[in-house]
Amino acid sequence: MQANSPFVIAAIAALAPGLALADADHGGVKQPVDRGPANADYEPAFPEQANAPKMEATEVTIETFAENLERPWGIATLPDGGYLVTERPGRLRHVSDQGEVHEPITGLPEIDAREQGGLLDVTLSPEFESDRMVYFTYAKPVDDGVATAAARGTLSEDMTALENVEDIFVQGPPSQTPMHYGSRITFDGEGHVFITTGEHFTEENRQLAQELDNTYGKVVRLNPDGSVPEDNPYVGKEGEDEIWSYGHRNMQGATIQPSTGEYWTIEHGPAGGDELNRPEAGKNYGWPVVSYGINYDGSEVGSGEARAEGMEQPVYYWDPVIAPGGIAFYEGGAFEGWEGDLIIASLSPGEVVRLDINDEGHVVGEEALAGGNGRVRDVEIAEDGSVLFLIDSEAGAILRMSPKS
Repeated sequence: MQANSPFVIAAIAALAPGLALADADHGGVKQPVDRGPANADYEPAFPEQANAPKMEATEVTIETFAENLERPWGIATLPDGGYLVTERPGRLRHVSDQGEVHEPITGLPEIDAREQGGLLDVTLSPEFESDRMVYFTYAKPVDDGVATAAARGTLSEDMTALENVEDIFVQGPPSQTPMHYGSRITFDGEGHVFITTGEHFTEENRQLAQELDNTYGKVVRLNPDGSVPEDNPYVGKEGEDEIWSYGHRNMQGATIQPSTGEYWTIEHGPAGGDELNRPEAGKNYGWPVVSYGINYDGSEVGSGEARAEGMEQPVYYWDPVIAPGGIAFYEGGAFEGWEGDLIIASLSPGEVVRLDINDEGHVVGEEALAGGNGRVRDVEIAEDGSVLFLIDSEAGAILRMSPKS
């Protein structure tokens, strides 16, 4: 199946003060991508923090790479050119480099697939070719509730089974709410693994994102075997040793920027206020005290402010939301001018978002691509530079986006 690439056609929309940039080609003002009216009435903390100018549309071709996947959530590239793909109901699949979907891989632990829970992210050990270790995150049923968990196991040579599976992290305390799990798992290239968690959604649970005696709404940093690095910010201090940063809502995207080695995350806001961050050790990212969004019922979040002393500002935010999933920095060369741009999965309105990020780490342009294909849950840059993206539905698929020839 092949479909022409649809483009988001932006209408003229008012920019926030200070965000207008002269357009030398058209003699006018560059407008942001139009996703409708904002939910909240906050001003950005700095000009590049929201409503980046819409970039010139890239002509692309969209085709189906693989089909018959139920609620695909995460994807990881295998050395042979194939992929491991998770299905949220609790299945891990090998997909060949030709798009053939194989039978589920055996050996997974018990998984709670209610609501937003299930089998979530997957990634490979940096030494996969020698140790064949696969890391994954999932909703774990525990006494008194559920928890975000991360585990690892050895993939058999024939790619049909995970062996010697063991948890390396289990979020605490247990939650009664099967929502807002996070949870991306990312190696930093320096011998550590980052795991993002959610704060389980409810008014009561969200408060735990500001407290250091739990792992709700946190970035967790571990050694690959689950032990805690000695230089984590709360080792030997008040707070859980695993915590790297806190004050997050529901981070479903994370990646390392190849040019800098910096760790980036993206998280769901409420109504408005999706955030792109660069979490640093021991820092507080504000949720649920401050937010650039509002609650779904229209009430203010926390303090009713978007900024507070001692709380970090996002690199960029969206209002209305894009409902972000997985993210990846572009490396490949197939798309001219994309090198180093951030590629983002959007569940709502359902698109692939591209951000142009300058050398200072500011967002200076935005493009919406591949709209109309459904909820985009994760993105992966293929070896040939095309972009693979997962469609999160009962009849899910992996689609491939390439430059239009």
